[in-house]
Amino acid sequence: MKSWSAPQVPSLPRLAESLELFDTPHSTTLPTHSRQGAASLYVCGITPYDATHLGHANTYVQFDLLVRYWLACGVQVNYVQNVTDIDDPLLERAEATGADWRELAEEQTELFRQDMAALSVIPPNSYLGAVEMIPAIVEDVERLAELGIAYRVPAEDADGDDYYFDIAEAESRTDWRLGSVGGYDRPTMDSLFGERGGDPQRPGKRDRLDPLLWRARREGEPEWDGGALGRGRPGWHIECSVIARRHLPAPFTVQGGGSDLRFPHHEFSAAHATAADGVALAERYMHTGMVGLDGEKMSKSKGNLVLVSQLRARGEDPQAVRTLLLSHHWRTDWSYTDADLALASGRLQRWKQALQRAPEQNPGESAEEPDELQYALMSILALDLNAPAALDQLDMWAEGHLAAQTSRARVRDVVLALLGIDLADGSPSSTD
Repeated sequence: MKSWSAPQVPSLPRLAESLELFDTPHSTTLPTHSRQGAASLYVCGITPYDATHLGHANTYVQFDLLVRYWLACGVQVNYVQNVTDIDDPLLERAEATGADWRELAEEQTELFRQDMAALSVIPPNSYLGAVEMIPAIVEDVERLAELGIAYRVPAEDADGDDYYFDIAEAESRTDWRLGSVGGYDRPTMDSLFGERGGDPQRPGKRDRLDPLLWRARREGEPEWDGGALGRGRPGWHIECSVIARRHLPAPFTVQGGGSDLRFPHHEFSAAHATAADGVALAERYMHTGMVGLDGEKMSKSKGNLVLVSQLRARGEDPQAVRTLLLSHHWRTDWSYTDADLALASGRLQRWKQALQRAPEQNPGESAEEPDELQYALMSILALDLNAPAALDQLDMWAEGHLAAQTSRARVRDVVLALLGIDLADGSPSSTD
């Protein structure tokens, strides 16, 4: 599956990597290091049954900061993202609208690509749909069945049996424990499971929270060859486990996504991978805050969406949208207002005006040495990717409070490379 055009990311003088990130399982900020100059990142992608809303955009822009920080440190980044292009919500939306599910998935995935390009998000190195990974998914579920960690549940409305992941068996054979990734207690997980795609009432399951691995063929549903599993389609969590295990080292550096993915999605993706390989999936788990509208979480199911494509269509500058997103810390829940977007737009314009006042040259500036602005921004970002503080530092620069006078070109390169914000006139340039 193709991704999107890469934005321009200027090269900067390298600074030593010094990164601390808040890790969900440990509920604290921990040092996070690349291995031999290489870091790996998996961020869960969209289920393409509707357009990109600001909650999505917030997640991908915030993780874009992480990629940019690593690149500025000279770290080689292997970034993988999936598209859940087969799942119940997609099929339900296709049926409700009379659309072909494949056409709906491609249409919304293409709109997502356009939104990401407009927001200057660096694309992943590997961008993969669940459908193209089904042979590998079948392979992993068959392996879990052979290990006795997947079991059959008869389905009266299906031509065959469904397969479920056995939590108790996985806990007895691996270091993974239920709750070890999401950090929730059992009562909280019981309450969230049904709300987030689970089927706690399914007869025949050994544990209410056991997640679906393979759904047997039902009449009218898409189906694929499942080998020994029989024809059918994959469950949700297994796809990310399979994609990550085949495209990233184990354990990879950071698993990312919205906070609504802590449980069950990240919990069971990690469980599936650990059960299959005996190795932890990721070293760190980062979960972005939820974006709301009028005090409620923004979600497709509620229909209270602010769409990136609609903002672009009404003439809003994507760079102002990016500025708005970065004005909130990645772990913070917040609520959108048009007034806040207007403030972000005004802030962006002040930075652009300050850039025009910056000196064209600084005789003491070296192409090989970081300047004061780069030091300041990278030092701030190294402490849990504190984007709001980085923007405050940019305000200080615009107001003339930094001691050194960085040249216009260097300021533009530093801000574009680290924050993805282009202070030059015109639209951000990109490379195919």
